[in-house]
Amino acid sequence: MTDTALILVDIQNDYFDGGRWTLNKMNQASDNAAKVLAHARKNGHMIVHIHHEMLSDHAPFFRPGTSGAGIHPKVAPQAGEEVFLKHAPNSFHNTPLHATLSGRGITKVIIVGAMSQICIDASTRAASDFGYTVTLVHDACAARDVEFDGVAVPAEQVHAAFMSALSFGYATLLDCESFLAGS
Repeated sequence: MTDTALILVDIQNDYFDGGRWTLNKMNQASDNAAKVLAHARKNGHMIVHIHHEMLSDHAPFFRPGTSGAGIHPKVAPQAGEEVFLKHAPNSFHNTPLHATLSGRGITKVIIVGAMSQICIDASTRAASDFGYTVTLVHDACAARDVEFDGVAVPAEQVHAAFMSALSFGYATLLDCESFLAGS
C-alpha cells in the first residue's frame, strides 16, 4: 500500500444516458476514471468508491434502492476496496472517509467523478482543508448544464469555471493522459 488513495466520487448510473440526471460527457469522463482506477490498482494505491443516495423518495435522482443509485459497472468496486455511502455533496461529511484515509497513512489523494460543480468541488476543497495533497483528473469528471437568474450556463463552461477555481489553491489539475504519463 502507498501513501496515495484514489477517490471515485458518485460515478453512478443516474448520471449516464438513460439515467434520471444525465451529465455532459459522462461516458468520456467515466472512461478516463476507469483508466485512472486501473492505474491505481496496478500501483497499489488505496481505492475508495463514494456513492450518494438522497434521503427522500421524491429526490430527482440517486433514490435509495434504485439501480440509478448504483455505482456504474465501468468502475465497479473489487474485493478489498472501500465503498462509502454519503448523503451530502462533500464525501467527507458524516462518512468515515477522513478517519479511514488518515488511519492508513494516506497523505495524497487523486479525485475523479461527478458532478464537477457540486460533489467534486465540495470533496476536493474538503480534502485540501484536511491537509491532503490533492490531484484532480479534470477530464475524469463531468458536469451538467445549469441556469442561474435567467442565465443558461452550458456544462462545458460550468466544468471549466469550477476546475479553474479548484486549480487555484486546492488541487493540481491534470488531464488523464498527463496523469497516467507522469505517475
